[in-house]
Amino acid sequence: MKLSIEQIRGHLAMLLFSALVAGSFSLGSIVANDISPRALNAVRFVLAGVVMSGFVHFGPSFRRRDFRAPWRYLLLGGFFGLYFVLMFEGLKYGAPVSMAAVFTLMPMLAALFGYLLLRQVTTPRMGFALAIAALGALWVIFRGDMQALLRLDVGKGEVIFFVGCIAHAIYTPLVRKLNRGESPITFTFGTLVGGSILLLAVGWRDIAATDWAGLRPIVWITLTYLVLISTATTFVLLQYATLRLPSAKVMAYNYLTPVWVILWQVALGDGWPRVNILLGVAATVVALLILLKDEEAS
Repeated sequence: MKLSIEQIRGHLAMLLFSALVAGSFSLGSIVANDISPRALNAVRFVLAGVVMSGFVHFGPSFRRRDFRAPWRYLLLGGFFGLYFVLMFEGLKYGAPVSMAAVFTLMPMLAALFGYLLLRQVTTPRMGFALAIAALGALWVIFRGDMQALLRLDVGKGEVIFFVGCIAHAIYTPLVRKLNRGESPITFTFGTLVGGSILLLAVGWRDIAATDWAGLRPIVWITLTYLVLISTATTFVLLQYATLRLPSAKVMAYNYLTPVWVILWQVALGDGWPRVNILLGVAATVVALLILLKDEEAS
């Protein structure tokens, strides 16, 4: 079946989303031990909310009724805030490429929660693609070491981040379930406000204890990237695509994240990973291609 213009736009939004998200892993791994994840993400949510408020206030999509039932934004902000906090907590212990591999397990989780919340059914082809991607992700997570896989020798960072990925996978179908016609920008702003309230409530001690003036410049560079790119921009892209594509297909683009992370790491001077690790990454790319073919054939 030929893709509609709206579906094509949804795919392009997720392609850009995957590239921008990858930067969070590479930059986050550099500053993970410099600042508390709760403090960092509380500030990023607040600042990103300020940025988005300008678009909401001056944009043509602003409607006062969009902010009815504010509990929706608290719920969505809570799940997404939890994901980010656990991501940076995990980056203290795990390598960026391995963490990105954990990230690729989210389409499988999203398919599960998409069914539970929206009754979105996974096709056999999609299930096959999810299985291939999961195997590829596990290969990277266990460092291409079969003995480590048999021993279930998984790193602490990967375990922490996996819990965060569950929160993210729940968030994705919730966007469609809770949206009442709000534009992506407006819905993003509400989610950022909800997340800011919750993160400030749980992270105020860490914020007060942080020596903001003594932070390295790379921390501020990372915070700027997180606010302008990895929070505000990706929020809009994710919610834009979620309203046009099934949850599992939206999350399928996370399969590209390890590829983008590898390129980020090479650009930052860390070099290429081992060949056996690249084999696992290649499997996730194959899964993405299968899912895109499924989109065209369905």
